[in-house]
Amino acid sequence: MASSAHVLAAPESLPVVESDVRQGSRLLRPFEIVSSALLVAIIVLLLAGVTSRYVFSLPVVWIDEVASLCFLWLAMLGSAIALDRNEHLRLTLFLNMMPERAQRFVETFGLLVIVSFLLSLVAPAFDYAMEEWYITTAALEIPNTFRAAAIPFGMIAMLGIVLAYALRTSTWRDLIISALAIAVIAGLLWYFSPSLVRLGNAKIILFLVVFVAACLVAGVPIAFCFGIGTLSYLAFATQVPTFVMIGRMDEGMSGLILLSVPIFVFLGCILDATGMGKAIIDFLASLLGHVRAGMSYVLLGSLFVVSGISGSKVSDMATVAPALFPEMKRRGHSPREMIALLATGAAMADTVPPSIVLIVLGSVAGVSIAGLFTSGIVVAMVLLAVLAILARWKSRHEDMSKVRRAPVSLMGRTLLVAAPALVLPFLIRSTVAGGVATATEVSTIAVIYALFVGIVLYGGIGWRTFYAMLVETAALTGSILLILGTALAMAWAITQAGVAQSLATFMTGLPGGWLSFMAVTIVVFLILGSVLEGLPAIVLMAPLMFPIAKNLGINDIHYAMVIVTAMNIGLMAPPIGVGFYLACKIGNVPPDEAIGAIWPYLVALLVGLIIIATVPWISVGLL
Repeated sequence: MASSAHVLAAPESLPVVESDVRQGSRLLRPFEIVSSALLVAIIVLLLAGVTSRYVFSLPVVWIDEVASLCFLWLAMLGSAIALDRNEHLRLTLFLNMMPERAQRFVETFGLLVIVSFLLSLVAPAFDYAMEEWYITTAALEIPNTFRAAAIPFGMIAMLGIVLAYALRTSTWRDLIISALAIAVIAGLLWYFSPSLVRLGNAKIILFLVVFVAACLVAGVPIAFCFGIGTLSYLAFATQVPTFVMIGRMDEGMSGLILLSVPIFVFLGCILDATGMGKAIIDFLASLLGHVRAGMSYVLLGSLFVVSGISGSKVSDMATVAPALFPEMKRRGHSPREMIALLATGAAMADTVPPSIVLIVLGSVAGVSIAGLFTSGIVVAMVLLAVLAILARWKSRHEDMSKVRRAPVSLMGRTLLVAAPALVLPFLIRSTVAGGVATATEVSTIAVIYALFVGIVLYGGIGWRTFYAMLVETAALTGSILLILGTALAMAWAITQAGVAQSLATFMTGLPGGWLSFMAVTIVVFLILGSVLEGLPAIVLMAPLMFPIAKNLGINDIHYAMVIVTAMNIGLMAPPIGVGFYLACKIGNVPPDEAIGAIWPYLVALLVGLIIIATVPWISVGLL
C-alpha cells in the first residue's frame, strides 16, 4: 500500500476496510524511530549480502539471521504503530449501518475483544520467548529469544495502546457492559468446554466461522478477528495449549521470503514521492492519448507498468488517478466510468511483478516466486486485453475533434524523462524471472536504484518525507504480517481438525474433474476476496486448496494465477469489496454513483478469468 495520507483516508460514511492514515501519538515516537532504523538495517543487510555474494563471491552466512531478527521486531513494532494510527484493516460496512448509539457500544465491545485476545496471549508469548532460549542460531550462536522476545513486547505495547484508546473514547457504561458480556461468553464457553471438545467438526463452524464473522461485523481489525477465533477454538474446544498458537504466528510472520514485503512497500513510497510514476504516465499519454479510447488505454497501461515498480494496488491507483483523471474528464469520460476502469485496472495489474500478493502466496504455498512472476505478466496481459476491448467499445462515441497527436519532440522528451523509471520494472522482472536474484534480493537493488534515480533525476526526497515513508512502511508491514501470523494459526487449526481432508474428499469427488474444482475455486475466492481482502484469504485457504489442486493434476502456477485473479475481482466487487471503495476515495467519486458502472468491467474480468482457468498454457506456456 502507499505511504501517502490521501490514498487511505476513508470517510466515516463509506463501508470500507478502514485504514485512516494519521499521525501517531507522541508516546509511540520511540517505536517509530526504532522501526525506521530496523527497516534501513534490513535493506542495508540484504544489499550487503547480495553484493558480497555476487560481486565478491563471498557469502556472509550471518546476514539472514540478523535480518530475520530485525524483521520480527519490525513486524511487532509496526503492528503497534499501525494500531495507534488506526491503520489495521477492518470492515466497517455493517458498523456504519447501525444507529449512532449502538455503533459506539459495538466499537467499545470490539476494543475489549482485542484487549481480551492480547491479554490472553501475553503469558504464552513470554513462555514461548523463554523456551527459545534453548535454541541457538546457527551462525551467530545466540539464543533465539533475542528474536522471539519481539512477540510479547509487541503484544504488551498493543495492549497498552488499545486500553488507553478504549478509556479515552468509550463511556464507563459501555466499558462495563462490554466487559460483562465478554466475561459471560467466556464463562459459558468454559462451562461447556468438555462438551465442545467432543462436538467434532461442528465446533469449527462456531469458533472459526461464527466468532470470526461476528468480530468482522463489529469492526474488529481482520488480524484480531482471526486471532480471537483461533484462540477461542484452542482454549475451549481442544486440548491444545494456547502456547502453540504463538509458534504458528511466529512461523507466519518470519518467512525469509516475506522480507521483500516491507522493501517493496517502501519502493512504492519512493515511487509516489519522487514522481517516477507520473513520468511513466506522461510518456504513455504522449504515445496513445490521441487515439479513440486512448486515455483509457493510458490508464490501463500505466497501471500495468507502474505496478511493476510498487507491488501495491493502492499505490498504483494513487499514482495514476491524479495524473489522468483531469484530462479524461475534459474528453468527456464520466467520473463513474473512470472509477470503474481504475478499480478493475488495478485488479488486472495485481499479478504484474513485484506483486506482494504473489510473494506471500509463493511463501505460504511453496510455489516458485520466479515462476509466479513470469506467469503473472502473461495473465495480466490477457486481462488487460479484455478491459481494453471493453474500454474501446464504451468510447465509440468519444469526441475526438479537438484531440491532436502529440508531436514527436514531446514524445522524445517524455521518453527521456521516463526512461530511468521505465528501467525499474524490467530490472525487477528480468532478474527474478531469470534466476539472477531472489525477490528479496532484487527488492533491495530496486530500492537503491529508485532512491538514486529519484534523488539525482526526479527532484529528490526531503529528510522529513523520507522518515515519514519509513514509518508508514513499518506500520503497513506490521498490519500485513500480523494478518499473516493469525491467519496461518487459523489455517493450522483448521488443518489439525481434519477439515482439509474432508474438503479434499469433497472436492476430489466433484463431477467434472478439474474443471468443476476450478469453478468452485473461483466462487470461493471471489467471495473471500470480497469479504477478507487479499492476503488473509490467500494465507487462510492456500494451504488447504493447493494439495487438492495438485491431486487433480493442476499445475501450481496455473492454480495460483486463477485464485489471485478471482480474489482481485472479489476485492473490487461492491457492495463489500474494499478495493472498490478505495478507488472511489482516490478518485473522489461517491460509491453510490460509481457502483452501477463497474459491473460491465467486472464481467469483462470474469471472462478473462474463465479463459485463464480453462487454458492452462496462458499461465505455464512461458515457464
